[in-house]
Amino acid sequence: MNQTDFETYVSNLDNVQREENFGYSFFFVGDDHRLPFVTFANSDKDYDNVSHLNREGVFRINIGVSKETFKRLIGERVEPIDYSVLNVFLPHPDYAPQNFICILNPAGENIETTQHLIEEAHSIADARWQRLSKSST
Repeated sequence: MNQTDFETYVSNLDNVQREENFGYSFFFVGDDHRLPFVTFANSDKDYDNVSHLNREGVFRINIGVSKETFKRLIGERVEPIDYSVLNVFLPHPDYAPQNFICILNPAGENIETTQHLIEEAHSIADARWQRLSKSST
C-alpha cells in the first residue's frame, strides 16, 4: 500500500476529519481538532528531517497508540535510532512521550499491523471525543 491507500483507509473510518497543514495530513475523530490520531508526512521540513522523507516514494505514518501497545512495540529503545529505516515500527521522533509510534513505508505483514494500529488509535480518539462531547453538553 502507498500513502494514498493508507489515507483512504483512515478516511473510511467512522467520523474522521482530515486537515492539511505544514505539509502533513492530520486525521481527527469528530470536530475536535486538538489531537490527531494519525498523521502522514512525505517530505522533510526544517523542524522534521530525521526520517529523510525527501527520498522518492518514502512516507511516514505517525500513529497514537495506547501505552501498552507502545511498550509492546517499542520496548526500551536506546538512542541513537535510525529514523530513516523502512518498514520498522519506531517511537515517533518528537511525540513518543504521547505514545506515538511511526513507520516508514509499511510493507508485508506490517501493512495489516499498521491498519490494526490505526484502528486502535481511532478507537482511542473516538472515546476521547465522546467524553469531550458529553462534557460540553
